[in-house]
Amino acid sequence: MDGNVVFALLLTLFAGLATGIGSLLSLLTKRTNTKFLSMALGFSAGVMIYVSLVEIFVKAKDSLTEELGTTNGYWMTIFGFFAGMIFIAIVDRLLPKIGNPHEVKSVEDMDNGPSNAEYTKLMKMGVFTALAIGIHNFPEGIATFASALQDPNLGIAIAIAVAIHNIPEGIAVAVPIYYATGNRKKAFKLSFLSGLAEPVGAFVAYLVLMPFLNGVVFGVVFAAVAGIMVFISLDELLPAAKKYDETHSSIYGVVAGMLVMALSLVLMA
Repeated sequence: MDGNVVFALLLTLFAGLATGIGSLLSLLTKRTNTKFLSMALGFSAGVMIYVSLVEIFVKAKDSLTEELGTTNGYWMTIFGFFAGMIFIAIVDRLLPKIGNPHEVKSVEDMDNGPSNAEYTKLMKMGVFTALAIGIHNFPEGIATFASALQDPNLGIAIAIAVAIHNIPEGIAVAVPIYYATGNRKKAFKLSFLSGLAEPVGAFVAYLVLMPFLNGVVFGVVFAAVAGIMVFISLDELLPAAKKYDETHSSIYGVVAGMLVMALSLVLMA
């Protein structure tokens, strides 16, 4: 297996297993640092939005216009971008509401034990959330893998942004499971396993896409990656960031993420 492919797969593994970090935070700390989490989620959104629109979309367009011509290539880039948005939106719509992976949870939610009547509901919520996050992380794994394969420096930035985004998802799995069972190991295990869907998505992308990879396929996939990441940022990261902290922390994080991404693209060029 090519060294770049191995590196891209390892980056995706790192991003996916950040759900375990969220789980550990919820199980080992007494309070949620909502201001920090809000800023971190905003930072992740800023990185994703900036790199998607300034770097990934442009590279997809360059690849497609070179292969298909200026007009057809531009149209195909637009098609890929919105196809990525539609794809991740459909994934979100198909997920059961009880397992909504974007429901904001905090460590304080575990302060009181559940009544017997709540036990089944909480267990079901935790398991469905783990499954939902697993399904949701699958296309994110493809996005991280494709980006890292094309440009390792770009892949590192995206992997970090996705990892930050996965931390509150880990909390969303761990809180109801621990709240229902009092079992820290069980809560951590489910949270950890849900993150493994990300490297699985990357591996499937490797098996399916690599044999057919050319300028057109790369351009369409890359445009779709940009659409997926913009949708995730607008639909998940920014609303969650605002819910964790209602001050300006989230928007400061967005600006900081864009600035760091802009400087890194210039310095690593």
